[in-house]
Amino acid sequence: MLLHITSLPSRFGFGDLGPEAIRFVAGLSEAHQRYWQVLPLHPTEQSHQYSPYHATSLFAFNPLLISPEIMVSEGKADQSLVKRLLSGEHHVLGSPREACRKMEFLRTAARQNDYGRDDPGFARFRSEHRCWLDDYALFSAISESRGTVWSDWPDPLRDREPAAIEEERRKLGTSLEEEQFIQFLAFSQWNTLHEFAQDHGICIIGDLPLYPAYESADVWSHRGLFRLDGKGRPLAVAGVPPDYFSATGQWWGNPVYCWEEIAASEFSWWVHRVGHLLSMVDCLRIDHFRGFSACWEIPASAATAGEGHWVPVPGYALLSCLADRFPSLPFIAEDLGTITQDVRNLMAAFGIPGMRVLQFGFNRDPNNPHAPEAIGEDVVLYTGTHDNNTVRGWFEEEASLEERERITSVLGRLPESGKISIDLIGCAFHTKAPVVIIPVQDLLDLGSGARMNRPATTEGNWQWRLQPGEPRTENWAWLRELTFRADRQFSAAE
Repeated sequence: MLLHITSLPSRFGFGDLGPEAIRFVAGLSEAHQRYWQVLPLHPTEQSHQYSPYHATSLFAFNPLLISPEIMVSEGKADQSLVKRLLSGEHHVLGSPREACRKMEFLRTAARQNDYGRDDPGFARFRSEHRCWLDDYALFSAISESRGTVWSDWPDPLRDREPAAIEEERRKLGTSLEEEQFIQFLAFSQWNTLHEFAQDHGICIIGDLPLYPAYESADVWSHRGLFRLDGKGRPLAVAGVPPDYFSATGQWWGNPVYCWEEIAASEFSWWVHRVGHLLSMVDCLRIDHFRGFSACWEIPASAATAGEGHWVPVPGYALLSCLADRFPSLPFIAEDLGTITQDVRNLMAAFGIPGMRVLQFGFNRDPNNPHAPEAIGEDVVLYTGTHDNNTVRGWFEEEASLEERERITSVLGRLPESGKISIDLIGCAFHTKAPVVIIPVQDLLDLGSGARMNRPATTEGNWQWRLQPGEPRTENWAWLRELTFRADRQFSAAE
């Protein structure tokens, strides 16, 4: 199943790592499923709608995912503090007011716990994560007063002059402890959930965005790894050329890597980054895997993404380093869109499976790799992704007459709008794909109102959330029955 943490039901504005996450894992296990795929778990920003793909740190955990209920059960927050959090008017998922109230709750709890100063678990956490935690805490604390666009900070802070950094650490000492303690809470709760999933036979598929946000601790503290000018501003930014989602291409705005510098260090930063994520999840979907072969660089002064050009990337050397460190390379390559042979060769060289999306599989193209009959044993099949409409929304609003006729041919009957999701999940389960991922919206047969993201748009994304009690017992029971009919069942004993 594909479901981001924020989309879980919650009383606190954002889905979190608490009881509903445990309930979801238990439902997966009871339905004899094997995988739960989430979106990136990094801290997010209000200015980018809290998009999980706009990471202000590639190493930190999103504090908005911390469960107040677990904090109460562990004695790290009292009921009066939770009541205060619940006392305000509720707003839509991802609203600034909800986020501010949640962060104030966490900061108050940090103060009440004396910033973990007497907690040996926190001391261990700080020691184990110091290589990124100190810079992240400092970046976050400075950003509270100066904003996240670090190139606008005073030159000594922007350029990380040692004396200025030391002075800022001294001045912000308590705030740094606060940020670090909140990270400790987040990682502790995540580790507990991950262990629960493993005990129930559920592997968690994480998501690795290719780039951090410009407004991130990573870019600020590792300027030499990115193409920036002398004042720290991007010389070029990332995106993609015109495609299925946008006629002018997509302007992501992330600074692109200086691959020469990264290669000169034997890719140590990348090895560290991947190792960090694989300590948190069991498998990684590599977003925009195309960027391991060549990246679309857009001049920072360009008017549209269409003005960019492809720049080669030393992906083979990078993946060789990663394979030496992580021999199994538990990756899934996001290889959607126009993929050239060099990308296919890179995936084949390291045995990395790609993605297929069933929604794309019903045109009359005889070479369509997403067609049900073309799905092989070397791919992971999705009914849809977080960037697509739901199956029902696609069928009702987007599918062409040709696609509807093709679906009728594949199913052997005219599909009904209210059953199309169920039909296509069944179709997916009976392909040769060894792994099938279903967005939970498709399990519930929801329409376009449940869509998670519309690429190349800037409003209304990342806000969808399950209702309390969803998925329901009958949803899990249906999925379990289908799984057994398709001989795809899995049990924790395996």
